Amino acid sequence: MRIVADTNVLVSAIRSPQGASGFVLKKMLAGQLSFGLSPALLLEYEDVLKRPGVLGTPPKILTAQVDVILDALCVPARRGQSYFRFRPVLRDPKDDLLIECALATNASIILTRDSHFLPDALRPYRLSAITPQEFLQTIYQKEA
Repeated sequence: MRIVADTNVLVSAIRSPQGASGFVLKKMLAGQLSFGLSPALLLEYEDVLKRPGVLGTPPKILTAQVDVILDALCVPARRGQSYFRFRPVLRDPKDDLLIECALATNASIILTRDSHFLPDALRPYRLSAITPQEFLQTIYQKEA
């Protein structure tokens, strides 16, 4: 089982490292959770995490530390790149890159804190979207 983490999961993990998102990010960084990453998603992570105010005021971590986290994520990640686009699928077209990354890396779950990932939109791709909390309570506990 492989996941793809939405950017909001990383934001939440950095802002509140003791929560479910923080647990997921720690497992990803340690190579204890299989996850997919594409160049487009990595650039999205960087863009959002470096926006003023996203990580709090003052920010929870420095810009240089964001770079360290992103570099560290590249090591254990299952890297993939989509050579064609699956758009538009979701109500927020910016999130379609998560579907593309999941398909390119053979992930089956998108971890997100957004509610617009409707099952009907993901079903043709054999993907599901769940929150980090749901992931820890159901799937991760079964495998641990």
